[in-house]
Amino acid sequence: MQWSPEDIKVVIPIGGEATRMRPLTVETSKATVRLLNRPLLEFPILELAKQGVKEFIFGVKGYINYKSLFDTFKEGIGFSARYRIKPRVHFKYQPRVDSIGNADSVRINMDCYRIDDVTLVIQGDNLIKLDLRSLIDYHLAKGAIMTIVLKKWNDVREFGVAELSEDMKIKRFVEKPKEGEAPSNLINTGVYVLSPKIKDIFASEEVSTMREEGRMDFGKDIIPYLITKGYPVYGYVTDSLWFDVGTPERYLDAMKVLLGSLEEKEMGAKKMDVSKRIFVQGTSLDSIRRRNVIAMKYRKGRLKVEGSVLIGRHCQIGNNVYIENSTIDNFSILKNNVRVVRSAIMDRAFVGEGVVIEDSVIARHVEIRGGAKIIRSVIGDDVVIDADTEIVNSRIYPHKVINANSKIHDTILT
Repeated sequence: MQWSPEDIKVVIPIGGEATRMRPLTVETSKATVRLLNRPLLEFPILELAKQGVKEFIFGVKGYINYKSLFDTFKEGIGFSARYRIKPRVHFKYQPRVDSIGNADSVRINMDCYRIDDVTLVIQGDNLIKLDLRSLIDYHLAKGAIMTIVLKKWNDVREFGVAELSEDMKIKRFVEKPKEGEAPSNLINTGVYVLSPKIKDIFASEEVSTMREEGRMDFGKDIIPYLITKGYPVYGYVTDSLWFDVGTPERYLDAMKVLLGSLEEKEMGAKKMDVSKRIFVQGTSLDSIRRRNVIAMKYRKGRLKVEGSVLIGRHCQIGNNVYIENSTIDNFSILKNNVRVVRSAIMDRAFVGEGVVIEDSVIARHVEIRGGAKIIRSVIGDDVVIDADTEIVNSRIYPHKVINANSKIHDTILT
C-alpha cells in the first residue's frame, strides 16, 4: 500500500486531571506544562511535523485541558511559522462530547473528522522520537488492526506489558502487573497505529456495551479485548528516546536527558561556550543584548555553569550565580549568589539573593525572596515564598504565600 505522511492523522487523547503532576497541573493541562522552555507536547508534535504529518487532533476533555491546548496551539499557524513548516500543520479539537477513556476519545474524533486512513495515537505526556516511515510500513506489512510501540524497561509495574510471539504478534498483555507477574520487560509506550477497520470494532455491539459500562481505556480494556478476540495486534520494539512525563520526578529525569542530548538547533538556542553545553535563547536585538551580558559574566567568572544548562530569552542573571544541569525559562530574574542545581525554573520567576534551589521544579511567575532554600520540592504557579524560608520534600499549590522564616518539610500545601 502506498502512503504519504500527509495521509496520517494523529489523535492525541488528553482527558485526565494529571493528579500525579500536581501542583504543576492544577490550572494547566499536563500537555502544556513547560519543559526546556516550551510546552511539553510541542516535542512529539514537532518530531512528527518534521516528518511530514500535517493534521493533529487534540482529544481534549474538560475545561482546563481544552483551554490550555487551544490557547497554546490554536489552529497551528503560529507553530508552523515558528518552525518554518510549509505547508502548515492543522490542529483540531475534540467536539464537546465527553469521552470515557482514551480509546473513546479516539473513537469520537475518528467519527467526527471522518478519518478513514491509518491513524497514529500518541499521548499528551509522552516524549518520543519516532521513525514514522519505518513504523507505518511495519504496521501495513503485518496487516495489523493495531500496532503498539513497545520499549524495554527496567521497572514495568506502572505500565502495560506485552508478551510477543516469534512473529511479533502480541499474545498476552498485562496492565500494571504486580511484582513477578510481568510477562516480559516490554512496556506499552502509549503510541499506537490503528487500521481504519478499528472503527467497525468500536461500533460493534460488544464494544458499545463496554462503553456503556465505562470501559474504554486502551490499556485496561481495548487492547486485552482485541487480543482475546484474536485480532492481529502487533508489537513494534523501539530503542529510541521515550519518556512518560507523568510525575515531577520523571519530569526532571526527562529534562536532564534532553539537556544532555539535544543538538543546538533542537534547543532553539546559541551556545555560550563551544566546548560546553551552555545554551541561551533569543533572536531579537533586545534578547541578543541580554544574552551578551550573560556571556560576558560567564567569561569573567561571575557566572559559573556545570553540566548542561538552558537559559531562556530576556533573562537577567546576577553575580556569583551557580547553575548546574538546569533550565531557566524566559523573562526570569536570578539575583546575586543564587545556586540552582538539577532544577527547572519556569518563565517570569524572580529568585532573590542567596536563594538555593536543588532537585526542584519552580512553576510560572513564582517569587522566591532572599535566603530561601528549596530542596526536592515542587512549587506551583504564582507562589510567593518569603525570605529565609526552607522548603524540603514538599509541594506548594498555586497562589500560596509562604511567610518568612518558615520551615516546611514533607508537606503538601493545597
